[in-house]
Amino acid sequence: MDRPRLKLASALGTLGVLALTVTVFAGCQAQTQVPAVEPEAAQTQVQTLDPEAVQILQRSMDYLGSLQQFTMQARNMHEDILDSGNKVNFGAAGSLTVSRPDKLRAERHGAQFQQTFYYDGATLTLHNSPANVYASDPAPGTLPEMFDFASDTLGLFIPLTDLFRPDVFPLLMEDVTMAVVIGKDLVGDVTCDHLLFSRPGVDFQICVADSGPPLPVMYVVTDTSTPALLSVVTIMSDWDIAPTVPADWFTFVPPAGATEIPFLK
Repeated sequence: MDRPRLKLASALGTLGVLALTVTVFAGCQAQTQVPAVEPEAAQTQVQTLDPEAVQILQRSMDYLGSLQQFTMQARNMHEDILDSGNKVNFGAAGSLTVSRPDKLRAERHGAQFQQTFYYDGATLTLHNSPANVYASDPAPGTLPEMFDFASDTLGLFIPLTDLFRPDVFPLLMEDVTMAVVIGKDLVGDVTCDHLLFSRPGVDFQICVADSGPPLPVMYVVTDTSTPALLSVVTIMSDWDIAPTVPADWFTFVPPAGATEIPFLK
């Protein structure tokens, strides 16, 4: 199987073709600005990999990869283009619980949807509460394998999975041509190191807490392959790196009256 590559995922969807996001945008307030680049220096900067940016990213991803269990809250804003050509934003919010190597539960809600994603190491289920319908499929036995199965077989892409793979740092750095420390930012009440990385077709930004555990608190993926430059912005908060999780938290039990339907692959 080909190595997974960074993707720009839609934050909206319907059951079965859902691009599940567990993540409404809480803006980040820049405290510093990137200095203007003279045209003759632009090409040099594009090829620059700032060692400090790379080191901060690696430290954050290594720490995240070392966590065996955690919970977090997330808010997401996804851009889209109307037929009229106008750019609009759509929001969602939710929560995520991960227990490595083989369990995940994600809850996602917005103005018109309420959905929960369950993975217990054997079965992957998506439940749409308002309609009380769900779809389930047998799934591989580890989180990375499940992510690939969901994407390749079911057509589901789960945002933030870029950050939860064991090989996340080399994955994120693959084909990167620019790595820059933008400066200090404030995301919510957390002061962060704001990093920018560029690779063909994609820019991504990560804000990493600059004190305490080096957890990511903002993740922005921008599709640079089209003039629209659409982005998905995810704000992560309320991390708990040692949660108490019930044993049945990851297993779906159909509520009364629930109807099972197939995934629309």
